[in-house]
Amino acid sequence: MLRKKLALKTATALAAGLFALAGVTAAAAQDVIKLGSITTLEGPFATGGQDAYRAMEMALEEVDYTIDGKKIEWIRESSNAQADVALARARKLIEQDNVDIIVGPLSGAEGIALRDYSRTLDGKTIVNGSSGAADTTLRDASPNFFRFSTEGTQWMAGLGNHVYKDMNVEHVALVAADYAFPYAQAMGFMLEYCEAGGAVTKLWSPLNTTDFGSIIANIPSDAGAIVLIQGGTDALAFLTQYAEAGGDLPIIGGSITADQTLLSARGPHQRLMEGMLAAGPIADLNEDPMWVEWVAAYRERFPDGFDSPSIHAFNYYTNTKAVLLALDEVDGDLSDGQKAFQAALAKVEFKNPMGANVRLDENRQAISDIFLTRIVDDGGTLRTQAFGKTEGVTQTMGMDREAFLALGAPSRDNPDCPPAN
Repeated sequence: MLRKKLALKTATALAAGLFALAGVTAAAAQDVIKLGSITTLEGPFATGGQDAYRAMEMALEEVDYTIDGKKIEWIRESSNAQADVALARARKLIEQDNVDIIVGPLSGAEGIALRDYSRTLDGKTIVNGSSGAADTTLRDASPNFFRFSTEGTQWMAGLGNHVYKDMNVEHVALVAADYAFPYAQAMGFMLEYCEAGGAVTKLWSPLNTTDFGSIIANIPSDAGAIVLIQGGTDALAFLTQYAEAGGDLPIIGGSITADQTLLSARGPHQRLMEGMLAAGPIADLNEDPMWVEWVAAYRERFPDGFDSPSIHAFNYYTNTKAVLLALDEVDGDLSDGQKAFQAALAKVEFKNPMGANVRLDENRQAISDIFLTRIVDDGGTLRTQAFGKTEGVTQTMGMDREAFLALGAPSRDNPDCPPAN
């Protein structure tokens, strides 16, 4: 009998100890914020993805991986710019790593996939990385997908008018990759350019194209410039082959074309890049003190990085910064299904590293400034220099939302200019 009582006491004490230990473990878990991230470390945008993670490190190091006493555990994942791969990585972060928040992805179709996935999640939040497809937030927006970076359509604000009215180019050849982000960039350019009277010949190529011979052969003889909406190795391949073919038309770059991921590469393409015009949220040469300080910090932290942070670094930093500001606003408390955190995210307003104000619209999409840029030789190094700015660009390019939506989603065929004469 005594032996049975001792066994019962021992079992009771053990159970109590285990319960107390479970309580300590649960309390400890609440003191950790799990931040997942996805960027492209394979495929055509790999160098931009590497730079994106440099910038995230900078943002997290600024707060010492801590918000209001809670440690931030950062779990990184990689994709290859394909939507199915990005979705698989996101599922792994949510279902296996149990992250609270995801920052990512990098490319347009990936962003739409994660937007759709976010709608199925309860008590989780996805904040964009650098993906710039318009429809990620413009149509069928998800209540727990936020984007503090502007998107591809916005990034072209002012460029179409400049090419037609200031450069007097009446017909351009559009050489673009055939997926969601370039569609958005083409729309942003063509809305202004076609309205001004310009004509566009479209030449599309699949992502990861290596041979642009047929595209180069089909550039119209009366085109006054090439609008190149390609990035990474695709842009490098086109420019190299066009330069080797003796091409000499002015190049108007998409926002990911006139970027450090391409400017830092060496080769015959550089002959075509000096003087290239583009538009976007970032410029290497910008006198704003915030930018000067941020670039200096980037160079000191990553001496083996780019000469100046890439557009992907800029966007990932901006989105990560928003997450940290909102977490601080709620004292790192992600209970209540993250309702307070998401409400704080929706109201966050701050300046990005370019010194531009950032705020969200009703679809949780950034409104911010866009810069016209020119590539210049700055002491032997090619850099983008801002020479114009459009302030507070909305996702509807200043149009009434219903009127803009009536234009239809950007695609290979939308919008279209009247044919060239």
